[in-house]
Amino acid sequence: MPQRVITIEPYDPSWPRRFGELGRQLRAALGETALRIDHIGSTSVPGLAAKPVVDIQISVAALDPVDPFRLPLEGLGYIYRPDNQERTKRYFREPAGEPRTHIHVRKLGSFSQQFPLLFRDYLRAHPAELAPYASLKRRLAAEHPYDGGAYTEAKLPWFWQTIRRADEWAQRTGWECGPSDT
Repeated sequence: MPQRVITIEPYDPSWPRRFGELGRQLRAALGETALRIDHIGSTSVPGLAAKPVVDIQISVAALDPVDPFRLPLEGLGYIYRPDNQERTKRYFREPAGEPRTHIHVRKLGSFSQQFPLLFRDYLRAHPAELAPYASLKRRLAAEHPYDGGAYTEAKLPWFWQTIRRADEWAQRTGWECGPSDT
């Protein structure tokens, strides 16, 4: 299997359309088990360069047992990754041969569920943040073209500085999650 290369692409308006299609399929399969279905990550921020991976967060009442969401997701062809190290989410990947999609199942109201929504909404509200972030991502992709872990780790200082600004913004504005995307 060829080694995957980290690539950062200019913003593509097809990313939210793809999320919309996937979100409708997920909503139909999961029904009320999914309390929210949201487009998160860089592809959810208009104008932001990104890896061409649609990240979707499904918020549920509880992470265990997994079958209420695992079985419908597997029924759609998603691949459950029980070896994921993050204990605050359950992680699924795209069906074989489909464009890259990461599904993050998190408990509604948890910090790990709120974090990507606040981060996304902050970047959407602060377009001046996009160019520096895109520049950082391009530089790190060039430095770590085959090492996703190193690429992600190298972004952490920027993430934590930005989430501090996002939290200050949330406190000033009274930010709350808007309605679910699907």
